[in-house]
Amino acid sequence: EGTLDALGGPNRTTRVTDPLGRPVEAQWRLVGDTAVIEMARASGLSLVGGAKKNDVIAASTIGTGQLIDTALNDGAKRIIVCVGGSATVDGGLGAIRAIGTPARLRGTEFIVACDVRALFSDAARLFGAQKGATPVQIEFLSGRLEQLQQSYLRDYNIDISLLIGGGAAGGLAGGLSALGANLVPGFDVVADEVGLHEQIAQCDLIITGEGYLDSESFDGKVVGGVQQLAQQFNKPVVVICGGADIDAQQRIDSFSLIENFGDAEAFSKPLMCVEKAAAAIVARFI
Repeated sequence: EGTLDALGGPNRTTRVTDPLGRPVEAQWRLVGDTAVIEMARASGLSLVGGAKKNDVIAASTIGTGQLIDTALNDGAKRIIVCVGGSATVDGGLGAIRAIGTPARLRGTEFIVACDVRALFSDAARLFGAQKGATPVQIEFLSGRLEQLQQSYLRDYNIDISLLIGGGAAGGLAGGLSALGANLVPGFDVVADEVGLHEQIAQCDLIITGEGYLDSESFDGKVVGGVQQLAQQFNKPVVVICGGADIDAQQRIDSFSLIENFGDAEAFSKPLMCVEKAAAAIVARFI
């Protein structure tokens, strides 16, 4: 979530089917022959009212597939699907049915941007609960994913069982890879699209952000990616974060809003706190 805005924001709206079969107006982006689709806009957990209101067994990625189908019909030759924030654990079956056959994607550069490294068959066990699944439902969904894995191998002659990241978005990443999509870390996709390497090479100071800075912030996330680029170009980098654990603070220069402004102000006036934090950081390097 948020990748679409990072890549320029939406400029198109299409009525598609939400995870529970209801119509939803989903925004996406098409510039030239490049389409950017954020699956959360069509198949996101927020569309169903959160985990407590989600029917995780029935939840489908059909809406995401409909956006991909629309992009193809509108002439897209390069499609970036950003996954995350999904309500679904359907292994991408809904999306695949909406797209049709792999032939629809012939001649198209098809990219799935994801940060999760989970395997396809592990999607339910790792993420089912946060989408509202009970332990019994998680076992059912896991079995369904294993069956889909075999079905994709049989139908498309592509084995996704060991594909790192195939379990992202409830297996949507794995399902789309069965149609020929390439899985790429989300940070790398955004960095390439916005020319981040060139911008960092020319800057004096890098300021990035994180909600809570901890060890996971360095594992395929923005903070870790920015830090690597900063080291590559020998540039200073500071993270503005809501809060941070001690170990993470020792790994990178950071500015905690809670530590500097207190809980009340950090939560009630976050934008003001971020502005003050940025000013304080810049002052340190002038």
